[in-house]
Amino acid sequence: MNNYNCRCSCTNGCAALSVIAGVIIGVIATVLRITAAITVTPAFLWVLFGIAVVYLIATLAISPYLKAVAPRHCLCSVLPLQLLGILGTILTSVILLGITFVATSIPGAIITGLLLLFFTLIVTSTACLIKCIANCDNVD
Repeated sequence: MNNYNCRCSCTNGCAALSVIAGVIIGVIATVLRITAAITVTPAFLWVLFGIAVVYLIATLAISPYLKAVAPRHCLCSVLPLQLLGILGTILTSVILLGITFVATSIPGAIITGLLLLFFTLIVTSTACLIKCIANCDNVD
């Protein structure tokens, strides 16, 4: 029996875990960048920028399909996170490509942490979206 009147805990839990994972990865990346344990090369920034643009195009291309197969409440909780991750990744990678920061600078480390937070949102919200399409919410 399908119950589309309630918000499923499966999707909301997945979206919440996406945000939590993004924040944890972002904080770790910020600390590692401040301590100069990691460096961010322009090639890495271009790759993340390219991945985000491809995700944006793919999301646009499959959105009619998503409306047909995934429950509305599922899409409404996951799709905004994915779009936030895509646009945040594009913006922060462009900032890091345009402005050269010293390896241990605090602003550069914060923006790097945000970049990895947004990229983590892309990956984890895509997993949540796949879970929605598989209709984990339906109770038989």
